[in-house]
Amino acid sequence: MKPVQPGGPSRRQVVVAASLGAATVALPARGQGAWPNKPIRIVVPYTPGGFTDQMARLVQNGLQTRLGQTVTIDNKPGANSIIGVDAVAKAPPDGSTFGVVIAAYAANTTLYPKLPYDPKKDLVGVSLMGISPLLAAVNNNAPFKTAKELVDYARANPGKVSFGSSGNGSAAHLTTELFKAITKTFMVHIPYRGAVPALTDLMGGQIQLFFDAAVGLINQGKQGKVRLIGLSHDKRLPAAPEVPTFIEQGFAGFMGSTWAGMLAPAGTPRDIVKRMSDEVGRIIRSEETRARLDAMGTFGAGGTPEEFDAFITAETAKWAKVIKDAGVKAD
Repeated sequence: MKPVQPGGPSRRQVVVAASLGAATVALPARGQGAWPNKPIRIVVPYTPGGFTDQMARLVQNGLQTRLGQTVTIDNKPGANSIIGVDAVAKAPPDGSTFGVVIAAYAANTTLYPKLPYDPKKDLVGVSLMGISPLLAAVNNNAPFKTAKELVDYARANPGKVSFGSSGNGSAAHLTTELFKAITKTFMVHIPYRGAVPALTDLMGGQIQLFFDAAVGLINQGKQGKVRLIGLSHDKRLPAAPEVPTFIEQGFAGFMGSTWAGMLAPAGTPRDIVKRMSDEVGRIIRSEETRARLDAMGTFGAGGTPEEFDAFITAETAKWAKVIKDAGVKAD
């Protein structure tokens, strides 16, 4: 270092200034390489307030805290979730965009042969967040009060039982089609544009049977507005322990659910996918979140990206068979 000239800055001032300059140069380099270095967007391919939206918002605040970055929810409904999922598939794979999907994502692969994205090539699993088995509800005045009575009546009266769903190809529709196949019954499908009008008609007696996510039926059952006759899972819900599973009632292997999981655009660095998966899992397994999931009638998950990819593959194959056997067509 050259001698400090008289009247110029002291040697100590020069050293401090040089150190600060070095720090100023180094900090941006570290910031640019760290993830997340900009706000994160979670695309929800449905309107606000539904199961998918609730699951995304369930982890939103926790992710903001754990990642130190703003996390926003971007609702992009339409075309049975295809519009929102396509937005995720075509987003830059830089860790700034993720999506939350439900069971329809797996069914759409069969329902829509010409999707604008390739589920295998354009998207990767991050984490299975939760599984919400479907409850079956019947009208209070229906001539059956249990699952066995429903099946016996439907077998003796083909076509006289009508069931509602939130739309063709929905989890409610496909789960009921699976139930029909297992029980060898014929019931008439009445599709609605959403769960609310279907539930309204169930209570009014226009339809006799409706499968739906527990969050939409538990309170109606507890208030006596509908009769809950079974759960399509292998264990009972903490929020409705009085409702037996269909398996308990003798319908072996009958399981149907909606579920929520996080996806990322293909090409997103694996270390980012793994980090996001780990953080989502920690939030899902926390005591606070578990209590909220119990109230929603949802079993928390939180597995690895590889496990979620395998889960999607299995779900796609399961519902593809149901769709083809029942001749289900998209709207």
